[in-house]
Amino acid sequence: FAYDEVTVADSSTRLTIANVIVTPPCKKVLITVEDAQIRWRDDGTAPTSTVGRIANPTDTLVLNHLSRIWNFRAIRTGATSATLNVSYLR
Repeated sequence: FAYDEVTVADSSTRLTIANVIVTPPCKKVLITVEDAQIRWRDDGTAPTSTVGRIANPTDTLVLNHLSRIWNFRAIRTGATSATLNVSYLR
């Protein structure tokens, strides 16, 4: 029901909250990583450039629970910022 492009730079970034908390709330997101490697977490803790799960360009992440979506954070691992192509689904 919504699409967004999120830039992941050198500080922890989250998904666009307005797209997550609509009524009814978002239940699933598909995230495709573009341009650069990132690290991510979905437990509410900010990742660092060396701590968190790695995702490479062209990887697709699927988050299928509101708490995982709400708590998602990402950061780039190197000098190049990444773009996340995000589809928000109900």
